[in-house]
Amino acid sequence: PDVRWGAPDDLNPGCQNRNEVLAWYRRGREAGVRAQVTEIIARGDRLLVGLLVSGGPAARAPGGEEVPRWQVLSVRGGRIVDIRGFDDRAEAASRIGLTS
Repeated sequence: PDVRWGAPDDLNPGCQNRNEVLAWYRRGREAGVRAQVTEIIARGDRLLVGLLVSGGPAARAPGGEEVPRWQVLSVRGGRIVDIRGFDDRAEAASRIGLTS
């Protein structure tokens, strides 16, 4: 219920609870945004999730129908408590302790 979702180092992320996160997903879906999971890597209490996103503003930018994005999910007590979004896989991977 108290999940937070935002940019990597944002101390006050845009989504502060489950309802806000679900509303964000609903708005994206209604706007035609779709995502395909391309990878999931677990490291301790964190997950790196790779996505190919289509239909959003970034995907409509010059040169792409799909754009790769990554999220790092932190898990506590079997529940996701924090989600951080990344444009760069190496940066996201480093957050879970992976090195290239």
